[in-house]
Amino acid sequence: MNTELLSLLKKRRSIYNLGKNVTASDDEIVDLVENAIQESPSAFNSQTTRAVFLFGENHDKLWDIVVDRLKSEVPTEAAYEKTKAKIASFKAAYATILYYTDTDVVKKLEKDFPLYADNFYDWSEQAQGSATLNAWVSLADNGIGANLQHYNPIIDDLVKDAFNIPANWRLRGQMPFGSIEAPAGSKEYMDKVDRFKVIK
Repeated sequence: MNTELLSLLKKRRSIYNLGKNVTASDDEIVDLVENAIQESPSAFNSQTTRAVFLFGENHDKLWDIVVDRLKSEVPTEAAYEKTKAKIASFKAAYATILYYTDTDVVKKLEKDFPLYADNFYDWSEQAQGSATLNAWVSLADNGIGANLQHYNPIIDDLVKDAFNIPANWRLRGQMPFGSIEAPAGSKEYMDKVDRFKVIK
């Protein structure tokens, strides 16, 4: 069996020690990720995933928004200092990808195909996961580290206003990426017998 894809998947890890020492150009990175998303499957070829690339000051602005917004959610000043340090690690990255789902497309599918209406939101999430993974693996294959964060929905409106995001785009995740300043730790796996069932 060809296991080349498995080797690529193993390169994809959550890298939290990210830096700005990226040699690829912004245009090369955008082209790479756009193509990875375009080649990702979606139900009815609905292509519900959207992405916003934030470089430079806009990348910094995003994480400033996050850390400011979290201040009112953290119970103590000591806890907020830990939160600030965590967000600073994301801001230290080179850039960020925001992943969105176009809810207008989902709603149209629900209307056009009422028999499957209850499934289209779930299917858009499956498409989102596929696109995110493919983008992540593509970055990893080029020596670029990344991790995936989910500060939505508490930052949604602030981010929408800051970056002029369409009202029908629903934020699903934030992916800071950059140079790998320290590798990921070892990864633990559940026993296969607890995850899989083979019926012949």
